[in-house]
Amino acid sequence: MEGQTVFLMECRNFFPMRIRGRYKPDVINGDMDSIRAEVKDYYSDLGVEIVDKSHDQGSTDLRKCVTFICGGPSILEKSNLCILVLGALGGRFDHEIGNINVLHRFSNVRIILLSDDCLIFLLSKTHRHEIYIESSVEGSQCGLIPIGAPSARTTTHGLKWDLSETGMHFGGLVSTSNSVREEKITVQSDVDLLWTISLRKPC
Repeated sequence: MEGQTVFLMECRNFFPMRIRGRYKPDVINGDMDSIRAEVKDYYSDLGVEIVDKSHDQGSTDLRKCVTFICGGPSILEKSNLCILVLGALGGRFDHEIGNINVLHRFSNVRIILLSDDCLIFLLSKTHRHEIYIESSVEGSQCGLIPIGAPSARTTTHGLKWDLSETGMHFGGLVSTSNSVREEKITVQSDVDLLWTISLRKPC
């Protein structure tokens, strides 16, 4: 993946003690409402920057982190930035929706939400997208979801069930349980869409 990649982890108390020494984050950012004091002290003693945003209860931790990254002086070229968010899916549904909302809020930033089973990222309506399938890690099951607004016209190529100037909306057609047919998928739509694809389980 070209450009700069930043990893975020959505978790309460980071790694178990037995593997904590293997990983050292650069920054811990959030409202600090669920991190244990001893965990916070452990990373602080290692010199990790702690950004306490407990005064800001109007945004999620993920939004706080993305705002911090995008405003940081170390990110020299925003157009090449890719943010991978680990642990963003598979927990409480309202947290998942909050994380998906961040994709829409920062639609000009490439943010990928990862779980053990799938990944999700936003396809902006401003571009015709070409998605290259990494078959060594990605499975065949995929979906296109107009979660922000109904789509009047969506066109794809490379899926088992391609769309041709097709409308999609909740309560009607939504392209879930689709599958990839080719190594390159093209998507163009009149609204922002969520792209999701399954991940292969390690052998």
